[in-house]
Amino acid sequence: GLLAGQAGLGQAALSLAGKGLRGGLQGVSARTGLGGGGDGLSAEETAEELRLRTLLGVARAAANFNDLEVAADYTRRLEGNFLREIDAGYPRGQSTEQLRMCVKGLGGVVEAFNGASARSMEELIATVTPRARQIVNEAVGQDGGGPSAGSAATNFLGSPVLAVGNNAGAPATVLDYDLDDAAFELSQISEGYIGRLCAGLDDLVDPLRVHLVPKLADELVIGILGSVSKRLEAAIRKSKFTPLGAISLDSDIRYLMTFAKDRMDSPELKSNVTLCKACTPLARLNQITLLMNVDDLEDALDLISVSKRKGNWDLKLDDAKTLLSLRVDFEGS
Repeated sequence: GLLAGQAGLGQAALSLAGKGLRGGLQGVSARTGLGGGGDGLSAEETAEELRLRTLLGVARAAANFNDLEVAADYTRRLEGNFLREIDAGYPRGQSTEQLRMCVKGLGGVVEAFNGASARSMEELIATVTPRARQIVNEAVGQDGGGPSAGSAATNFLGSPVLAVGNNAGAPATVLDYDLDDAAFELSQISEGYIGRLCAGLDDLVDPLRVHLVPKLADELVIGILGSVSKRLEAAIRKSKFTPLGAISLDSDIRYLMTFAKDRMDSPELKSNVTLCKACTPLARLNQITLLMNVDDLEDALDLISVSKRKGNWDLKLDDAKTLLSLRVDFEGS
């Protein structure tokens, strides 16, 4: 750990993973190289043993991300403790002020750790994002998405041993909001695309999220949600809407919002307002939902005007016009 008597959050995550996996890993080390650093898969290693070995590797990777956050936190605390000791135990004077300025130099170290942590998380999100996009494509039935694409997308970073398989055997359905009465009733009792999408995201993100410190776990989820929301908006723009379809869209986006809030560790991010401020693409989906559910075009103008005054409207006027043209009952208006 970085302080005496402290194992550090990164080491805590690794220890937690080790405790959960120790029973399954006993007797496997000698055959798989866990103890000696070997990466090869022996003929005797079972799929379950490989899965456990991969999970431990994921925990180690998460511990490395955590260590940057721990280093920044402990350095910040160290600076504060030194400054308090200087104020309490040193006489005022030029030498004391020089000592104070020297200690304040630790602030630059904290910024360096924070910058390194931010860059590392950006790279992690960029690595996971292509898989997240595949999950969206498969769920909405676009760009060649299908059962095989969904299966690949839910593998953790391409590793088949961590695929939970929530989408296995599920029929591919296309995102469609051009619903009549019968189609709307069917959508209310059937598993929609949004449920499969969220299940796929859990399969993808959870192996890392459960081991990351809360701040980084939230950053990971928000980053992935941003990419997913952008892809969803593009898919939504390709569908026609009936009034019932707009109601169905509202239900789907509410489901996505609940999914997102349930996976946030920070209490501040468990409200719609703060979550949308943290993730603009998700905020746009909420605004699109409101826009598509207006009763007439005059209501749309009122909605946009009021929302802009409140500072919570990101859609441009051209975006609003394009989206409203998707409502079949507004055509020609």
